[in-house]
Parts: sequence; C-alpha cells; structure tokens
Amino acid sequence: MPTQSFTLDDLRRVLLEAAGADESVDLDGDILDTDFEELSYESLAILETCGRIEREYGITLDDSVVTEATTPRALLGLVNTQLAGLPAAA
Repeated sequence: MPTQSFTLDDLRRVLLEAAGADESVDLDGDILDTDFEELSYESLAILETCGRIEREYGITLDDSVVTEATTPRALLGLVNTQLAGLPAAA
C-alpha cells in the first residue's frame, strides 16, 4: 500500500494558499535549499503554512522544530517524517 508523502509541489501550493508569493520570487525554480527568508516568507507565514499542512494531512508539527526548518527541504523532511508515522489510510 503506498504511503502518503508531501512533495515540493504540495509545499508550493500550501505556501501560495497560506501567504501568497512575492512577485520577485520564483517558487517554480530550484528552491529546496533556499532559506524561507530569501523566498520572502517570514516566521509567521511559515507557521500559517504549517497550520494548513497539519489540517490537510492530519499531523501535528511541533512549533519549536518547525522554526528550525529554514528551507523547503528541511520542512519537507519534517512533514514526511510525521506522515510516515501515521497508520495507512483505509
């Protein structure tokens, strides 16, 4: 049975829904290791993004751990680690 995963495309979508995007930022580029601040997302935007991820995927992300995830790659890792711990959907 396939395991649910959270992809970079999923993150891009949630970021845009939660906080929009600065016109000068290209979220379609190679952003995996780019700091969220360089992408014009401050901590409140990331917390809002994480809240949406939690609601949509039914997981809980610890705020103290989320603040240490400063890049999309790090946040994807946190989300996918949480998703891996969930029981498979019926």
